[in-house]
Amino acid sequence: QVQLVESGGGLVQPGGSLRLSCAASGIFGSMYATGWYRQAPGKERELVARLSTFGSTDYVDSAKGRFSISKDNAKNTVFLQMNNLKPEDTAVYYCNVLYRGNAYWGQGTQVTVSS
Repeated sequence: QVQLVESGGGLVQPGGSLRLSCAASGIFGSMYATGWYRQAPGKERELVARLSTFGSTDYVDSAKGRFSISKDNAKNTVFLQMNNLKPEDTAVYYCNVLYRGNAYWGQGTQVTVSS
């Protein structure tokens, strides 16, 4: 049973930084794709960043240059480093893993950017 547990969200002022973590259990090896999504109130869930099985990354335009996705294979943990946060980044952030043909989601962590 694959389980994903996110952490690291919170309240931050505009221009601040947060580092989200997603700890994955029930996964063997490091060959899986992963991504971070977010959903703001009244909006659809959108892809923020993704990391392919082979290490390539992709970001939504609004996150380019500010966010960085990475993975610690030894700990099966995925990170999203978010810098220069803006109020429009406020959302619930979800970790996603594609493993052995199945998609798994975490419970989400709230990120609020406000002064």
